[in-house]
Amino acid sequence: MLDWTDKHCRYFHRLLTKKTRLYTEMVTTGGLLFGGERRHLRLDESEHPVALQLGGSEPADLARCARIGERWSYDEINLNCGCPSERVRRGAFGACLMAEPRLVADGVKAMVDAVSVPVTVKHRVGIDREESYGFVRDFVGTVAQAGCHVFIVHARNAWLQGLSPKENREIPPLRHELVHQLKRDFPGLTIVLNGGITSDEQIAAHLPHVDGVMLGREAYHHPWMMTAWDARFLGGAACEATRDAVEDAMVAYMQREAVEDGTPWPAIARHILGLRHGERGARLWRQVWSDHKRKPLPAAEVAAQARACLRADAPALAD
Repeated sequence: MLDWTDKHCRYFHRLLTKKTRLYTEMVTTGGLLFGGERRHLRLDESEHPVALQLGGSEPADLARCARIGERWSYDEINLNCGCPSERVRRGAFGACLMAEPRLVADGVKAMVDAVSVPVTVKHRVGIDREESYGFVRDFVGTVAQAGCHVFIVHARNAWLQGLSPKENREIPPLRHELVHQLKRDFPGLTIVLNGGITSDEQIAAHLPHVDGVMLGREAYHHPWMMTAWDARFLGGAACEATRDAVEDAMVAYMQREAVEDGTPWPAIARHILGLRHGERGARLWRQVWSDHKRKPLPAAEVAAQARACLRADAPALAD
């Protein structure tokens, strides 16, 4: 979710669900150590519980970054061992780390020793054409010995050659049964399933077999689905907010961010474009919020123009 789940996105998502754990976009250790803490780690108090996802392979750098993340009040430090992009591979981290479980274990151990918050790992079920269950089982077993008790498992292989990151989310077949088997083989660990989940019904079908389910792009593009999760899955209260109220809250947030940090509203508005999915006029509403010609206008005025599209008698323009 690089460039997707930034602090503005997470603020928006927290308006929809209070109890779902949120994750940052992946932050590389080099970017954090040399690119400025505030740029990468600034967060709103409302985001908790929220995890910092790190990309890196050097144990000492991971430990330093984990300490920084804890200092910024993140509730969890997550090591990404699942990203298949070429840029990540050149940095010798992401999915290619699954071929080096001892190195991952060393990094996890260094972070566990450095912080008091949980250290977790996100990974794939395999890399390239290695499709044996034993590969991912041994990876989890090795890393667990270093003190990691939570594994978030994307139920596809990562093909490190020949596929783009987008293709890696679509072409390697889903193998949810391998994630279920991990939970059976490691009952004392927390196993969270990721990959190919697009509905609440699918979430409910997997939860008897694993400890949790993670959604990425599906939740980003159809964020209103998150409003059901607190009550249905997490023992919380039902979300009583309306889409209008959420949009109004985001406008207020845009105005605040403009004053406090100089953030232009389009940098925030891009995250809310799925809010009206399914409503009449939603396409025109998105077009208004996406129109950079309106950038000089105040966010509240743009919101009023966008809201007018929902009242337009134009059912053909609905999603």
